[in-house]
Amino acid sequence: MPHPAPAERPLGHAGKKQPAPDTASPPVDYLPVQDRWRIGFPEWDRYAHDHSGAAPYVKGRKGDPYRQNVLKGDYPILGNATFLNLTLLSDTLADVRRIPTASGISAAGPGREGFFGDGDQLAASSKLLISADLFHGAAAFRPVDWRVRLTPVLDINYLDVQERGVVNIDVREGTQRTDEHLGFQEAFGELKLLDVSPYYDVMSIRLGIQGFVSDFRGFLFADNEPGVRLFGTWASNRTAWNVTYFDMVEKDTNSLLNTLDSRDQRVWVANLYRQDFIWLGYTASLSVHLNLDNASVHFDENGFLVRPAAIGSLQPHEIDVTYMGWTGSGHVGRLNLTHQIYYATGDDTENPVAGRAIDVDAWMAALELSVDRDWWRPRLQIFWSSGDGDPRDDRGEGFDTIFDNPFFAGAGSSFWVRQAIPLTGTKVRLVSESSLVPNLRPSKEEGQANFVNPGLRLLGAGVDVEITPRLKGTANLNLLSFDDTSSLELLLFQSGIDRDLGIDVGLGVQWRPYLNNNLLINATASTFLPGAGFKDIYTEETLFSIFGSVTLVY
Repeated sequence: MPHPAPAERPLGHAGKKQPAPDTASPPVDYLPVQDRWRIGFPEWDRYAHDHSGAAPYVKGRKGDPYRQNVLKGDYPILGNATFLNLTLLSDTLADVRRIPTASGISAAGPGREGFFGDGDQLAASSKLLISADLFHGAAAFRPVDWRVRLTPVLDINYLDVQERGVVNIDVREGTQRTDEHLGFQEAFGELKLLDVSPYYDVMSIRLGIQGFVSDFRGFLFADNEPGVRLFGTWASNRTAWNVTYFDMVEKDTNSLLNTLDSRDQRVWVANLYRQDFIWLGYTASLSVHLNLDNASVHFDENGFLVRPAAIGSLQPHEIDVTYMGWTGSGHVGRLNLTHQIYYATGDDTENPVAGRAIDVDAWMAALELSVDRDWWRPRLQIFWSSGDGDPRDDRGEGFDTIFDNPFFAGAGSSFWVRQAIPLTGTKVRLVSESSLVPNLRPSKEEGQANFVNPGLRLLGAGVDVEITPRLKGTANLNLLSFDDTSSLELLLFQSGIDRDLGIDVGLGVQWRPYLNNNLLINATASTFLPGAGFKDIYTEETLFSIFGSVTLVY
């Protein structure tokens, strides 16, 4: 008679076992195991004789996401092929900064009769994200058969400024603001439609609120929006493609999270990727974007008019612009290479700066070169977006994006990229937060694209350093200039604005005390040294940002 199997437990936090097989008379020569995922392991220590505990079978815990855990998709939660991956994230940040700030019609302090007042600000935000990903499929490399994901995000934010009319259009609201918002950044279902080949090539569809980045660095479109995405691979995953349609929603002004209101804007994206194109390790991509932004009138949560922009013509207008792009990323030998070029064409029925209908004819190009040298990576970066040379004609030659979030030119450690720099006392910015292009629009989240703008020329260098396994560093320097200042001169009624924008310098560190991503501590310090053109528009005051964040992830 066979001996019963020992009561051994799986190594990880495995959850409940599946029900035992329903057999009237179990086999004599073997024991059936219905739940192959939760086979137990005996207690064992490779060096038990000296009690060192050097190589034991370590048991998992419910709160440990780095060992096998049923809450992290390592064991099925239903049957043998349905898994749940639960992610909890807390992200708290603070930013002490100085940016040009208009003193407004009711200055907060005495003696601020000048147009620009005290630009010192404190911004803080805390986000709590909960993401539940339920999917069905094999445990190997095969794409999932279906997936359902839900990601609500709660944001509490605080802003303390020194001038009135910044936190709200009503100057009686003072100089401080605390706000909160709950938004759904993901809520979608995904279904595999068919297997294209026996090599894990598939075609799938995804419906609902989903994140999508349309190029390698987020130059043109990088957002979470409701839509439909048809995607797939072939040639053993060497070729990938996407066809997407998004019905854009309004963003909450202060948290920048999704709301439930449609903003009457549609975005189509189709792109094609090919790995190992020409060179092994290099991926090339072609893309087409279509931005259909209908005429609308919209005030943000703080009372400012953002559509149409409160500059020039206040006539609601429609934008119909197509972008064609070619991008590549990877390495050619030891050289790491990322490049991007976009051409924009279409029309705007009433551009606010030009005060007339325009035909869009604009360009953008970017290039980053780097080399890995042991523990450090020096890099060179170049960016250009075309500016409009004649803002009164019927051509819009200033390049603008749909919804960019570029990881380029230092990104989070760059003052120019991170900060939103206001242009006038109204809700109009020279450049938006987390953006490169000086597009003269209220914001990338709630405003419309503006193709009559000064454009940008950027030449920069930086270095990324692995100081220790726990500590990473980055340093970055960018030389900035306008491509053409004609649109600024028209808008500000000021001739002779110089093209020299200034110098952007940033330093950043990231500390991972546990050698994993459960706890990330980031700190950056950046400064912007105004050039002649920036001084023509604003003041000679040096701008700065000291930023820190703590991220906890499960």
